[in-house]
Order: sequence, then structure tokens, then C-alpha cells
Amino acid sequence: MNLFESFRSGVQSIMANRLRSGLTMLGIMIGVAAVIVLVAFGQGASNSITGSIEGLGTNLITVFPGTAGGSQADANLAVKDLTVDDAVALNDQVLAPDISAAAPTKRARVSCTAGTLSHGTAMIGSWPVYFEISNSEVSEGGYFTNSDELDGRRVAVIGKTVADNLFDEADPIGKEMTCNGVPFTVLGVLVSKGASGFGDQDDTIIAPLTTVRNHLTGIGSLDTIAVQAASSQTQAQAQEQLTVVLDARHDVDEATRDYQIFNQASLLTTVNQALGIFTALLGAVAAISLLVGGIGITNIMLVSVTERTREIGIRKAIGASRRVILLQFLIESTVLSLIGAFFGLVLAFLVTRVEVAGIQPAIVPASVLGAFVISVGIGLFFGSYPANRAASLRPIEALRHE
Repeated sequence: MNLFESFRSGVQSIMANRLRSGLTMLGIMIGVAAVIVLVAFGQGASNSITGSIEGLGTNLITVFPGTAGGSQADANLAVKDLTVDDAVALNDQVLAPDISAAAPTKRARVSCTAGTLSHGTAMIGSWPVYFEISNSEVSEGGYFTNSDELDGRRVAVIGKTVADNLFDEADPIGKEMTCNGVPFTVLGVLVSKGASGFGDQDDTIIAPLTTVRNHLTGIGSLDTIAVQAASSQTQAQAQEQLTVVLDARHDVDEATRDYQIFNQASLLTTVNQALGIFTALLGAVAAISLLVGGIGITNIMLVSVTERTREIGIRKAIGASRRVILLQFLIESTVLSLIGAFFGLVLAFLVTRVEVAGIQPAIVPASVLGAFVISVGIGLFFGSYPANRAASLRPIEALRHE
């Protein structure tokens, strides 16, 4: 009997027991779908979080006031505020050639109203260059200018969430909103960045720093200085130059440093490593269901061998070799696995079309290929014992079997 005949005989046996074979394939189908879907959700989560981090700004480095842990390392250490002059110094191309731009920021929690609508959010006071540093583009309208900043004009650019909550479907450009009793004219609406584990990035208002400090927060220390490296390749050099400039201005060294640095590249690397482990764990958990499906194959093939013992004896009596019998049952178990894997793949594609909790699953091609390879392996591995048992039957004993 050639390979084709062995395959045809295996398929006929599967079709002769449709319900039993279908239930066995169901186990493989669920296992394959689980592996692909869970890995896809892990990858989707990774893409979402990575996109959110990148959306905060290109080659972003953020400077915070204070020591690590939020407390002074030395009780006698006088911690200096972050100042606008610090930001000006970081824009000096002689002192920091690998820093393309730096902008001070001051945040205020505000409650805004426009007509009968109201909304609470955070307002960021900064310089016009902050839009470039934070990767904040406008979808309509425009930005405020250096002239607006110098004159302390009460103008602002708002996020999509703020626009929807304060102006509903009306065009907000040129309209006025009042935040904590201070009127602001809307100049533009930012391109939507969406919501994620980092919060709703569209729920923000950006206004001139001078305006925010004069009307909302007072002078005081800056909340942060947002710094943009010239490129991703020079981010390490930009951070080193940043520390040299601020150490000199604050009269500190590495041990007594009174500010902290948050590096976007380091965050991305750490997050990607953590999410990679998370995705691998999801795939490993899902693979357990494939193992259960394999045990189901062993079970049904053992039943099939018992039911067909007499048939095996007759085939051996008329000259079928041990190899032919072994091949037939291996093919049968592998076909069960492959059909189950195919339907599992179809199910996975359908499930991953659905967005869950703001995460759009992203199918990883390696998981699809891996699921199919594992399915073939399961068919061969878990079908090998029943197949070997069938091939080892002695013709006389098989013919006597009732």
C-alpha cells in the first residue's frame, strides 16, 4: 500500500466516525485558536503600550525636580527648583549640541466650561516648541506662538476629548472657554492619540507657560523640562550633556543630584522586555490546551485500534507490512490534528477581529506557523503509541479477536 492509499484509508476511518472524530478535532481546534489568540492579544497590548509611549514624544527625555524616591538623600542638601533658565541653558547648542530642543512645563488641574458644558482636565503650560517635543500635531486650527508666550495671551490648543466634552459637535476654533475663571481662546485641536494604560492622551489642554503661571499656578518650580534628543542614535549623548549642564547650574554631582531623568528609550526597552515575557507566558498557558487535545488523540486512536483489531489481522494476513499499518494510523492521527488546526486558525482570525478593552489583537505569523507545526508534532507524537500498538499485533491473535 502506497502513501496515497494509506492517507485515503485514514480519511475513510475518520469519516466513518464523524462525531467522535469531530470531538477530537475540537480539542485541537480550541488549542490552536487559544495559542494564536492569546499571543495576538499579547502583541496587541505591546503595540498599544509602545504606541502610547512613542506618542508622548520622539526621542523624549524628561527632567523632574527632586531626588530618587521623592525624598532628599541628605537632609542638609538644598534642592534647587527647576527653572526656565535651566531650560534656556539646555537649548544652548554649544553646551548641548545633541539636544535639539528643550521646553519647561507647568501643570494645573482645571475645570473648564463653554456655554452649558463643563469638563475637568489638566492644562500644560509650556513653550511652542513643546508641540514638536511631545509629538503633538493639530488636526485643525493652529498653535500658539512665541509672541503669545511672551505677552502671556490667554490662548490654548485642546485635545480631542476636551473638544468633544466642551463643544460637542461644534467647531471649537476661535471659541472661548473658561478654565478656573480664566477665559481662553481655542486656537487648535490636537490630533487624537487615543487612550491607553497611560491615560487618555487626548484629555489635555496646552497653553503658553507665562499665561498658566500668571493666572493659575503662580511662578514656583517647574514640574518638568521636556527635552528632545537630536536623534535616537544620540539620545545617550544628549542625556549626558543634559546632566553636565544641570549639574553645573545646580552645583551638584552624581551623589547629590537634585533632579531625576526619565529616558523614553530605556522605558521602551524595559516595557518591550516585560511584554515579551508576558506574551510568551500567554502562549505557554494556551499550549496546555494543545497538550490536552493531544491526549484526546491518543485516546481515540487507542479506541480505533481496539475496534479494528480484526481488520488489522486480515490486512497483515494478506501481506500488509508493519510499516504500512504504522503509517496508516500515524496519517490518521496527523490528519485529525491538521483539520483541527485549520479550523482553529479560522476561529482565531475571527476572534482577533474584535477589539477588547481598547486592545486590537495583532496576529503574530510565527504563532500561526508554530501552531501548525506543533499540531503535526502532536498528531505524530500522540498517535505513535496507538499506531505502534496496531503495527505490533500478531496476525493470529488479531484474527481471533472478537
